[in-house]
Amino acid sequence: QVQLVESGGGLVQAGGSLRLSCAASGRTFASSARGWFRQAPGKEREFVAALDWSSDRTYYKDSVKSRFTIYRDNARNTVYLQMNNLRSEDTAVYYCAATDDLAWLRWFQAGGTGASNRKAADTWGQGTQVTVSE
Repeated sequence: QVQLVESGGGLVQAGGSLRLSCAASGRTFASSARGWFRQAPGKEREFVAALDWSSDRTYYKDSVKSRFTIYRDNARNTVYLQMNNLRSEDTAVYYCAATDDLAWLRWFQAGGTGASNRKAADTWGQGTQVTVSE
């Protein structure tokens, strides 16, 4: 069974930086994509960034473009989210996820939700808190 373990969250002042890590362990599976979601209190889970596992092409939520960077280290089987110039509105629990869904971009952009008849294997991390203070 594949496990994803996030780390790197914490408290930072506005304008600061954090790097989140998402390490995969256990039985490997063929990912179509891996990426990050976040959920702030009282809000729905939303897409943050995703990485196409075959092409390395990256995708971002508009509000984090030019501030966040998703990248991977194959040797460590780890995906990172470098977050710069953090804002108070970035405060949330951040979750990493991996999926073998070939329509993965639609799944990511839908906040990690899909139709009831969707056939795909998804793996989620436990979440890591990011708090940005003014």
